[in-house]
Amino acid sequence: MPTFVTLINYTEQGIRSFKDSGQRLDAARQLIESMGGRWLGFYLTMGPYDAVVVTEGPDDETAAKVSLIIGGQGNVRTTTMRAFAEDEAKRIASELP
Repeated sequence: MPTFVTLINYTEQGIRSFKDSGQRLDAARQLIESMGGRWLGFYLTMGPYDAVVVTEGPDDETAAKVSLIIGGQGNVRTTTMRAFAEDEAKRIASELP
């Protein structure tokens, strides 16, 4: 399954209700799993992004749907990137002309 790294910034609403973030994380995990994905990790971070989530999903379309559903709740803004594991990167490199 493809891996996705999602960079998260909390909105004003998300910061005001940060105490409820544990429940929102549980709901996000359930959403991802209900759509055939797998939650690999959540990290609260310091720097330009407030948090990072790593997931696996069946495809890019599913990852886009998850981002839109979660972003639509108004607590976060997300940037989701497809991540290639080391073995995938090596295979891609080996297939170059």
